[in-house]
Amino acid sequence: MSEHGFHVHGPHDHELEHAVHDAGKDRFTGTIAVVTAILATVGALFSYMGGATQANAGLYKNNAAIKKTEASNQWNYYQAKSSKQNLAELAVALLPDDRKAQYQQEVERYKKEKDVIKGDAEKLEAQSKSWDDQSDAQMHLHHRWAQATTALQVSIALAAMALLTRRKWLEWGMFGVASIGIVLGGLALAHV
Repeated sequence: MSEHGFHVHGPHDHELEHAVHDAGKDRFTGTIAVVTAILATVGALFSYMGGATQANAGLYKNNAAIKKTEASNQWNYYQAKSSKQNLAELAVALLPDDRKAQYQQEVERYKKEKDVIKGDAEKLEAQSKSWDDQSDAQMHLHHRWAQATTALQVSIALAAMALLTRRKWLEWGMFGVASIGIVLGGLALAHV
C-alpha cells in the first residue's frame, strides 16, 4: 500500500482473501487436513514401535548367541571330562587289580561331573532357544508395525492427491487404506 491510500491487489491476494474467508466453509479440505494430521501422528507412533521391536529383536538374538556360545563351552567341557573318564576306564582295564581302585574312583567322579555339566549345557541351550523365540516374535511384530506405518504413509499420499484433485474417490481411498493401517497397528498392539 502506498502512502496516499492507493492499493493494488495481485491475483494471489484475491485468492488468499477468498481462501481465508471460505476456510470454515470447505469441509472437504478441512476434513482431509485434520485426518492427515491424525494419520501422521499415529504413523509416527507406529514407526517408533516398529523401530523399538526391531531393536528388541536384535538384542534378543544377541542374547541367544551368547547363551548358545556358553552352552557350546559347557559341551566342550563335557567332552573333556568324557575324554578323561575314557582314559581312567582304560587304566582300570589295563592296570593290575591292586591299582584299579584309584582309577575306578576317578571314573565315578568324572561321571558325576559330566552329569552336572550336561545339565548346565542343556539349561543354557534352553535359554538360547527362549531368546531366539522372543527375537522371532519381536521381528514378527516389527513387520506388523512396518506394514501399518506403510499403509498410513500411503493414505497420507492419497490425501494429498485428493486435496490437489478434489476427487472424492481418492478421499475414500485414503480412508480405506488408513483403516487397513489402523487394523494392522491394532494387530501389532495385540501381538498377533
